[in-house]
Amino acid sequence: MKTEKLWHLGMGDMQILPGSRHRPPMKKPIWIIVLVLFVSMFLICAYVYPPKDSLGCYVFSSSRCNGNADWLPPVTARLYTDDEIASRVVMRDILNTPPVLSKNPKVAFMFLTPGSLPFENLWDKFFQGHEGKFSVYVHASKTKPVHVSRYFVNRDIRSDQVVWGKISMVSAERRLLANALQDPDNDHFVLLSDSCVPLYNFDYIFNYLMYANVSFVDCFKDPGPHGNGRYSEHMLPEVQIKNFRKGAQWFSLKRQHAIMVMADNLYYSTFRSHCQPGLHGKNCIADEHYLPTFFQIVDPGGIANWSVTHVDWSERKWHPKSYRTEDVTYELLKNITSIDVSVHVSSDEKKEMQRWPCLWNGVQKPCYLFARKFTPETIDNLLQLFSNYSTP
Repeated sequence: MKTEKLWHLGMGDMQILPGSRHRPPMKKPIWIIVLVLFVSMFLICAYVYPPKDSLGCYVFSSSRCNGNADWLPPVTARLYTDDEIASRVVMRDILNTPPVLSKNPKVAFMFLTPGSLPFENLWDKFFQGHEGKFSVYVHASKTKPVHVSRYFVNRDIRSDQVVWGKISMVSAERRLLANALQDPDNDHFVLLSDSCVPLYNFDYIFNYLMYANVSFVDCFKDPGPHGNGRYSEHMLPEVQIKNFRKGAQWFSLKRQHAIMVMADNLYYSTFRSHCQPGLHGKNCIADEHYLPTFFQIVDPGGIANWSVTHVDWSERKWHPKSYRTEDVTYELLKNITSIDVSVHVSSDEKKEMQRWPCLWNGVQKPCYLFARKFTPETIDNLLQLFSNYSTP
């Protein structure tokens, strides 16, 4: 009863206010304002202190949200096999062991050739006056070479047959490394073909390689049929597709990395078993994928992701462009030595181009120290031009 009186009193008092019949009720706008203020404060707090649940991150889309990482249980890392654990331990210890510095460091020039080297006279001119700073190794897979330079005499190693596209190409590379590693003074190891020529004088190449803080291994991700399209799930668990890489076989390795390649049996065995043309319905080329994939797994930050050996793939064929006598000019060689950006193009229909500067210890420099593929008849032109184009 008392409540009713209070109610009527309030209503009566309101009714006798001047002009009250022509004003809207005051209670409704106040509650709307209060509601708007409440919602605004909620939104501000939600942005400043984002909710941890997935719904909150969905509603309040912000870079502050970590997706499902904060509310889903942690993903359990896959279990490594015994061989993988052993390999990881060996690679880690090699990387963590300080290299032994030689008092007389040398560059090992390793030639992978079917027989005699058509540019021995050019290399002879390149090596002259630098005895004690280099060593030479020749792997001839078909016929015993006939040498014309004293630097190549008695430098043949025990060789075996090499078939393009097969694991035998990688085996030959490892055979060269094994022989070159026997000399404790060899600190850098360069793989060269019979069609390779130097682009600079010896001192420039020696310093470029010896004082670089990385090895030069061509390595890039190609989503197309000639890249990831060659991957086979038979390589699991050791090689996952996210680590599968492609690159030219012509590498230049620091001693530490050369030792790691020789210590590897796990990944080499995987490629030997599952990477060859026609196997598992794939056209896998071992020498284009083994080393790039290996270093992507064990030491991706230790390589430069490009090869110091230039080759022209502009013709889009299985093999690179061959340079003939009429092609070999001062302008050609200068154009090659002026390139300071590494370019890779994907093999899918998108033909996506990957470009990155060639950084030598953080400084952009020319990418290439050597070039291929020169035909034997170009030797006279190259000898004539060498003293001019080889000076930086």
